[in-house]
Amino acid sequence: MQQISTLKRVVRGFILKRVVRGFTLKRVVRALGPLAWIGPAVVLIGVVVVWPVVTMIQSSFLKISRFGVVQGTNGLDNYGKLFDEPDFGGVMFRSLIWVVAVVALTVLLSLGLAQLFNQKFPGRRIARWAMIAPWAASVLMTAIIFKWMLDPEVGLINMILRDLGLLDALGGTDADPLGNASTAMPWLIAVAVFVSLPFTTYALLAGLATIPADVYEAARMDGAGRLRTYWSITLPMLRPALTVATLINVMNVFNSFPIIWAMTHGQPGYSTATSTIFMYILKGSDIGESAAMSVVNFGMVIVLVAIFLKVSKWKTEVS
Repeated sequence: MQQISTLKRVVRGFILKRVVRGFTLKRVVRALGPLAWIGPAVVLIGVVVVWPVVTMIQSSFLKISRFGVVQGTNGLDNYGKLFDEPDFGGVMFRSLIWVVAVVALTVLLSLGLAQLFNQKFPGRRIARWAMIAPWAASVLMTAIIFKWMLDPEVGLINMILRDLGLLDALGGTDADPLGNASTAMPWLIAVAVFVSLPFTTYALLAGLATIPADVYEAARMDGAGRLRTYWSITLPMLRPALTVATLINVMNVFNSFPIIWAMTHGQPGYSTATSTIFMYILKGSDIGESAAMSVVNFGMVIVLVAIFLKVSKWKTEVS
């Protein structure tokens, strides 16, 4: 009898262990289930974002030949050489002006366009589709087209200025808008704004579509005018969409490369070069210094984004 009792306890314990183990395994499988969905995204972020950033930072401390051969560590010499570049300060200041000017003009114009396209008028659908064209086209292609249009000899813009009688005031037929530092940067900013308008406008249009119509009805009943309604109702309720659109524009414009490179190559001198263009130019002579410039560029983007989020009080919107 004692042996039978002992056998029962062993069997009962064995069954209990299997049940507990099966229950634990089921919980583990259930807990790891979401990884099947987010795993590919995590791997993609690791390969596309994290790994290049780590490699970039490592390269900034290495001595690398112009042919890409690693010749050993270089400490902080790459950063010292970068900061000693006579054009470094001007390039960084110009990058800030570039970002602020393009983003500010894009947002202001997009607010007006979004408000216009949100109204009902004949041909509104066609106008909305036409607005997509600069966004759908290649940025490089758009920049090249504007470069041809600004050609001092056969450019369409020079022809229009000549027909309007304004060409002589701007320097005559020999005037080169992209060859002069005082006129090249404004044209680059204009092209960047032209390319950025569609996305920003549609982002704000989406925000306008979420504003309930009864809010405007209540404002009209209270006697609020159009300007007062826009300032007190539309803009505050448009703030989340405005924050997202501005943030994406800040990152895109700061890292913008095709427009400036296709139209001026950062010339004359470095007068139209931003930090991204300067980084690419440095790559031809010193890859380590170019990597250091990349790290500075990356850090500057983070600082700009952090400042913008602080000023925009995005946490208030999330809460």
